[in-house]
Amino acid sequence: MKKRKTKLIHNEIANNLMYYIIHHIDTDLNIDAIAKDFNISKFHLHRIFKEQLNANIYETIKSVRLQKAANLLIANRDHTITEIGNMCGYSILTSFLRAFKSRFGQTPKQWRNGGHIAHLHKMITQENRLLLASADFSHLTPRIVTVKDREVYYIRYRGYHNAAFAWEKLKVWSQSNHSESHHRIGVYYDNPAITPLDQCYYVACIELTDMKTPIDKSLPKSHIRGGAYAVFTLEGEYDDILRLIQWAYHHWLPSRGFSTVTASSYCIFEDNNTLDNQKRFKCLYHLPIGL
Repeated sequence: MKKRKTKLIHNEIANNLMYYIIHHIDTDLNIDAIAKDFNISKFHLHRIFKEQLNANIYETIKSVRLQKAANLLIANRDHTITEIGNMCGYSILTSFLRAFKSRFGQTPKQWRNGGHIAHLHKMITQENRLLLASADFSHLTPRIVTVKDREVYYIRYRGYHNAAFAWEKLKVWSQSNHSESHHRIGVYYDNPAITPLDQCYYVACIELTDMKTPIDKSLPKSHIRGGAYAVFTLEGEYDDILRLIQWAYHHWLPSRGFSTVTASSYCIFEDNNTLDNQKRFKCLYHLPIGL
């Protein structure tokens, strides 16, 4: 019991730190100060983050900064490259240029001027599952809505191929809570147009809407950030979602004049083929947007 409680505490610490990083990526993220706020030593903060996410804190911060920059360069064309660097936590332009080229093999200017298309093609050709996904999204017209924060119980995996394992565990967990009324939500921390699928974080969540029974606290709890979202209704096969995310960030956002924000996109599933062994699913894809 003590070991399980410790694991939950560590999971919560790692998740809270990841949440903090994502939503404060435009600031100077001082790990010493963050560790103090978390009431934990810097050494233990690094150890717990590595233990729970199998990732280094500094490398994670760098990855989040560059993913945001890559999205902003496409969708926020009114901002200069220097401004975008600042929006992602790079106060020195040369540091931003060097880090961006190291990650993507091209400068921010080259990326903005069409280099992202070549990168997307490279990502797709490296993933057979994405090559097989051929859904057309040009007919989709989203609703623009404002949503509240969502409280969820979750399982996080690294690698989209692990999604099925997460949903199987959540199915058992929801049954143990006798919960017949809940929302199944998949959260996409990473943009699959930018990050290889085996390195993307996927979070499978359950939002309970029936609170009649005591909650089994064997899973950690977190929040999905509210705000302005474009909501797309989609029906298809699972990999269609990954292509939709790519299309939404690289085509829909720039064409509609909205900017990208740091909050993660997510799907609320009506039917989930990884959970119910169905060939097709229905979902509401929530894309966070700004002006």
